[in-house]
Amino acid sequence: MERVYCLLIGYGFGLFQTAYLYGKMKGIDIREYGSGNAGTTNSLRVLGKKAGFIVLLGDIFKTILAVITSRLLFGKSNPEMMYLLAFYAATGAILGHNFPFYLKFKGGKGIAATAGLILSFHWIFAIVAVPLFFGTFFLTHFVSLGSLLVYAAFFIEIVIVGQLGFFQMSQPHLNELYVLAFFLTAMAYYKHSGNIVRLIHKEERKTYLTKKSEQ
Repeated sequence: MERVYCLLIGYGFGLFQTAYLYGKMKGIDIREYGSGNAGTTNSLRVLGKKAGFIVLLGDIFKTILAVITSRLLFGKSNPEMMYLLAFYAATGAILGHNFPFYLKFKGGKGIAATAGLILSFHWIFAIVAVPLFFGTFFLTHFVSLGSLLVYAAFFIEIVIVGQLGFFQMSQPHLNELYVLAFFLTAMAYYKHSGNIVRLIHKEERKTYLTKKSEQ
């Protein structure tokens, strides 16, 4: 039951739709502008750098709070499953972000929420994800490409460090963790399917921090 509780806790945190709520404060529904995505990049393009930064922080911290809550509630009673339960909570937060029931399941793509997972899970994952994302972004100005590369790297890291004994979990629990990580990775690639097509055809829109938008 702890798994279900962690998923529900995470989903509850994920329902805090930072982009949507910030947009409403400015008198718009962010999902009706730009790409239609309720996330950091669209907020940056439509509402500017301040909005993008606020949305980024909000979406990162809601996942971090979900992970912290799961550890506080279940960590001591299930030390052998601490990482697994934290991952369930983060998965719930990303699902809540992507598919909020009160917005007819039309949310974001889960990248900033996943950044919260990476930052809260363990620092070892951040030392790969942060330079990989920003290196890709500043070289190409494609947020989508950096996000997809980070997800692929994160999944590979999870499997490698898991098999090396880093999580100190049984193999069945590790396999469960790998399934969750693969599910999140597959969902991210699915949510970015349009971006992938545009990247292949060299039609993907670039993002510049020094400009509000760029074709």
